[in-house]
Amino acid sequence: MAGSHEISEERAARYMEVQRSAEFEALRKKFRGFVFPMTGAFLVWYFLYVILATYATDFMNKKLFGNVTMGLVLGLLQFVTTFVITMIYARWADRELDPAAAELASHMERGEL
Repeated sequence: MAGSHEISEERAARYMEVQRSAEFEALRKKFRGFVFPMTGAFLVWYFLYVILATYATDFMNKKLFGNVTMGLVLGLLQFVTTFVITMIYARWADRELDPAAAELASHMERGEL
């Protein structure tokens, strides 16, 4: 059992070294620079919908055509927004984040960090 304990301590030390590296910090900064603003924008949009549904009932009950109201359209747009954000993130991650993460993993595996 002592051998496996030594391996896990060595592995933990390598991971800590990677976490302190400039490459990892740049990767984390890049991730946060995309995700936090996007999350903030979505939350503003979501809470706007909730506030409108709570306090602007006349506006939300306004019929656009037939029995389709403004509230229904805005509610459905919440789902559309979620899917659009997901697609934008997936494309961004494929182009920006994944290559940088793969390079960092490669450096780590070669013991360069």
